[in-house]
Amino acid sequence: MTIPAEPLRIGVLGAARIAGLSLVGPARATGHRLVAVAARDRSRAEAFAAENDVERVLDSYADLIADPGVEVVYNPLANGLHGPWNLAALAAGKHVLTEKPSASNTEEAVEVQGAAAEAGTVFMEAFHYLFHPVTRRLHELLESGELGELRHAEAFVAVPAPPAEDPRWSLSLAGGALMDLGCYGVHALRMLAPWAGGEPSLAGARGEGRAGAPGVDEWLDADLAFPGGATGSARCHMAHGELRMTCRIVGSRGEATALNFVLPHRDDRVVVRTPAGERTERLGRRSSYTYQLEAFAAHVRGGAALPLDAGDAVATMRLIDECYRGAGFAPRPRTEPPGA
Repeated sequence: MTIPAEPLRIGVLGAARIAGLSLVGPARATGHRLVAVAARDRSRAEAFAAENDVERVLDSYADLIADPGVEVVYNPLANGLHGPWNLAALAAGKHVLTEKPSASNTEEAVEVQGAAAEAGTVFMEAFHYLFHPVTRRLHELLESGELGELRHAEAFVAVPAPPAEDPRWSLSLAGGALMDLGCYGVHALRMLAPWAGGEPSLAGARGEGRAGAPGVDEWLDADLAFPGGATGSARCHMAHGELRMTCRIVGSRGEATALNFVLPHRDDRVVVRTPAGERTERLGRRSSYTYQLEAFAAHVRGGAALPLDAGDAVATMRLIDECYRGAGFAPRPRTEPPGA
């Protein structure tokens, strides 16, 4: 993809570790500018800026959002802070690239959708996996008919347990396995709608809470049903023995498995099995985050088609909330952001 003639001017909320992989590297690779960063602890922001060649350090999130030099706000804060600061950035007329999920629950996601419509700017939830050739290949195999009609799809996203003090275990910050990990599987299955007769609905769910973190799911399994008769399974586990991020598509004439659809830069293999035999395709280890930033910039600068918007974020959040209720959990509460 051609780099836009005018680089995006991106401001980063917080000094999250994920930003190195999700934004800093891709910005360098594609020629976009990191013009500002702000964190609750200014020293952390200064260290982040020095390490990652960010042009300026600002005193607060609010200052960054108000800064006229910031064109795009990237929001990698804790889950519960996505909604409030996405709303603030949209109200300031900024484009927004937010880590997922876009909000703490459906009600808040609907508010973000409304704010994006009112602002008239670009809003996108950072489901970067969707832009990588690994996921595109799974879709191509369905579209070509090689796998036949879709019968079943399953995604399993699991990681070893984060430390007890990690915000991903915090209910008040919208933590939990489904929010942090399972959102990928839920979204990946939703993206199969063109070959499944429409969007999936919840057929059943079960999960288990994290000891010492009331209301927070350690793991959750959701069974989905598609209008065309196919079934789906979206499983997630945030205290698993190993990292696992697989997506398997089963059709009437064959199946295909992506061995790491979330982080294909670690493993870009897609294994295809049909009556003709088994083959392994390698789709390239270029970062999915780089593909994502290219697509986002092409839309902002030139209006190129973009498969994700605020409406898609609402649909994903609605299904996540349904999964929580089905498994006996409450949807995540809204977070009132501290002054920053």
